[in-house]
Amino acid sequence: MSTPLPVQIPGATVTPRSDHNISRRDISEGALQVLNGLHRAGFQAYMVGGGVRDLLLGREPKDFDVATDAHPEQVRKLFRRNARLIGRRFILVHVQFGSEIIEVATFRGATDGKQNQASERSESGRILADNVYGSLEEDARRRDFTANALYYNIADRSILDFSTGMEDLRAGRLRIIGNPEQRYREDPVRMLRAVRFAAKLGFSLDEAARAPISACRNCLQEVPSARLFEEILKLFLNGNARSSFELLRQHGLFAALFPQVDAILDTDSAEPARILLQGALEGTDQRVRDNKSVTPAFLFAALFWPVLQQQSQVLEQQGKPAAIALQQAASDVLQECMGRVAVPRRFSLPMREIWDLQARFLRRGGRRPHALLAHPRFRAAYDFLLLRSQAGEIPAELAAWWEQFQSADHEGRRTLIEAARLEESGQETTLGPLPATRSRRPRRRRRRAPHSEAASTKTADNTEMVAGND
Repeated sequence: MSTPLPVQIPGATVTPRSDHNISRRDISEGALQVLNGLHRAGFQAYMVGGGVRDLLLGREPKDFDVATDAHPEQVRKLFRRNARLIGRRFILVHVQFGSEIIEVATFRGATDGKQNQASERSESGRILADNVYGSLEEDARRRDFTANALYYNIADRSILDFSTGMEDLRAGRLRIIGNPEQRYREDPVRMLRAVRFAAKLGFSLDEAARAPISACRNCLQEVPSARLFEEILKLFLNGNARSSFELLRQHGLFAALFPQVDAILDTDSAEPARILLQGALEGTDQRVRDNKSVTPAFLFAALFWPVLQQQSQVLEQQGKPAAIALQQAASDVLQECMGRVAVPRRFSLPMREIWDLQARFLRRGGRRPHALLAHPRFRAAYDFLLLRSQAGEIPAELAAWWEQFQSADHEGRRTLIEAARLEESGQETTLGPLPATRSRRPRRRRRRAPHSEAASTKTADNTEMVAGND
């Protein structure tokens, strides 16, 4: 079947199918059903955003988004069995096909900074509500970056570019559409998105996009903490955590999000903390590349560890026992440092467990190592111990001991425990064959004094019974 001739759209540069690399075979079946369904119903339908960008760059898209002139209720009626409305700031439709969700958005219109019933802004200019619908060209102007404002037209398989998207993709450049400072103030999260895309794509931020960040970064305080947490996950759990962290620090955004951590990382004595955090970020990136599971709890435990240590030391200097100081410092850190980024309880509790278990790695006598090994959070805590060892916080011998203990058999573990006991007592730790341990004598049960001569009797099986008072 021949490819339809591209339709010229006012204000857009049209790239015909013959001049780009996107094939319908690269688009998911669910996205094609939504695009074709809208088109057959007489609506405009375009694939837009990261899906188009990634396909043009030869990458596999994470998901597919669709833009249309159909209103949300019309989209839901068209895909009624699979669709549901979501969102408050801007209403979207999620159309589900199995495990895949296609996000469908109605073309957004220009608000020109004016408030009306469908659009609302804060005093600083941040958009609070945005249910203003418009044309395709207006929607393109409302996109954040030129690289994300490319539209794949299902009608003729062409690509529409209303700015410099194709040019910027070829140049590896991230450019803001419109006035960057105004766009950042409308939605401060755009600064975090700029960092994330630059780190993910290996693009450079153009000067116009970089310049206003220092003046606008404090606007992040106006963003709901739960939304900031979601953005942090996207930054640190997409396989580019190390480069995202460096860009956040470079542009002062990390200080706006985590001021206490940032202040410590800037001190001369923070080299161990920097090494530990770098190891956590690189380890997270490696697990993503290996398609292994990652958890925010581990990364946040590493992120706030230097603050926890600092506050714990202050409390110990005030005379509090180390264990109590650690517990109180952990509570303070979770309350103070996370005021701007709301970490859900399902992650903050494992963080505390990882921290609490660090002290137990020092106690290697008796049954304690066996009990710690059976703890459900042992593996994460042990990985954290390895990071501390690499950072020079603890002796490498301690981490090596626990590595051997995990893989040793029963006799080997007994030998390791005995070696640790001798080491702690200052004796020679190079052991030959250990003598057999003496079996413990059974403890005698203490016989309670009877209340009266008839208080104690014997049963037929010789089990002692103690009669109580009525």
